[in-house]
Amino acid sequence: MHKRTLLRATACAALLAGGGGLAFAQGAPFKIGLILPMTGQQATTGRQVEAAARLWIAQNGDTVAGRKVELIVKDDTSLPDMTRRLAQELLVNDKVDVLAGMGITPSALAVAPLATQARTPLVVMAAATSSITQASPFIVRSSFTLPQVSVALADWAPKNGIKTVVSLVSDYGPGIDAEKYFKERFVLNGGKLPESLRVPLRNPDFAPFLQKVRDLKPDALFVFVPSGAGAAVMKQFAERGMDKAGIRLIATGDVTDDDQLGEMGDVALGVVTSHHYSAAHPSAANRKFVEAFQKANNGLRPNFMAVGGYDGMRLIYEAVKKTGGKGKGEALVNAMKGQMFESPRGPVLIDAQTRDVVQNVYLRKVEKKDGQLWNVEFDVIKDVKDPGKSK
Repeated sequence: MHKRTLLRATACAALLAGGGGLAFAQGAPFKIGLILPMTGQQATTGRQVEAAARLWIAQNGDTVAGRKVELIVKDDTSLPDMTRRLAQELLVNDKVDVLAGMGITPSALAVAPLATQARTPLVVMAAATSSITQASPFIVRSSFTLPQVSVALADWAPKNGIKTVVSLVSDYGPGIDAEKYFKERFVLNGGKLPESLRVPLRNPDFAPFLQKVRDLKPDALFVFVPSGAGAAVMKQFAERGMDKAGIRLIATGDVTDDDQLGEMGDVALGVVTSHHYSAAHPSAANRKFVEAFQKANNGLRPNFMAVGGYDGMRLIYEAVKKTGGKGKGEALVNAMKGQMFESPRGPVLIDAQTRDVVQNVYLRKVEKKDGQLWNVEFDVIKDVKDPGKSK
């Protein structure tokens, strides 16, 4: 009799312990490991994405579906080996529920196998090479792809007196995507692209490349450089008198980055770019976003990296809500697929098949308004899927 009572008591204690463990799991913090370049060449990317993530939390609360949200920010200085090591530490030591950030493509690709192995969602908020989402079934992207924005410009240029173009891109994944998709579409539209130039990603010196462009005398120079490098391109473009030589500058929106546009000066006036976001986007949602972002960050203007971080946090929050705070791994990824919402950039859809972003792409021209330079939108191509995945 005594033995049976003891067994029953032991079983009850185990059940209570199990129940307590379950309650703890449900009430445990929801951890987001945000890996970004906070120092080094791409530091502006890290600054913008982190500021936007923190703004989302400030506006929407630090608790979602009963889980306290914990944001753990790590600086990878844009070195993929460090990104991978930090991701391992976040997964093993911190036991994060989601990995996010990824300032550049090599960082995202370095973490992709870990996301697959750990069955943990990786929300790419910045990196823009087309193939990234194919590197792991756990990757969801909230930023953009270079093919999306490059093709729009290749359609616009021939209709606007630009018949010959030289391309100049940073020599890594997104740059190669920009070069390839711009060239294919531009040539298809009857244009000529006699030279494709690639500049080293680290410590780039644009001067010798720009001199070569000046000697070739094309109608326009098409440029892609990562966020943060546009001011250097613009400065050297002006110093070499390229605009005075009649060579137009056309580019993806990374070059006339909202974060740096104010420092570029009048040489940027009239530059036409294609991109998915401008701080000047004329919607109520964007005006509210820009005002709140500037208020929270000493007047800093949000750029396209900020909107990737802001919308990436929305994807995570909505997925946690959909899964009642209990979802992990695959359930969270599935809850992100097919999400549709109005972003500061305009309407956004996460393609359920590719886990990539479908969004509007805008043609913009740099104009001065109230003494400040802005990327002013003058045309839109709606609901653009990544052309890199349509083949």
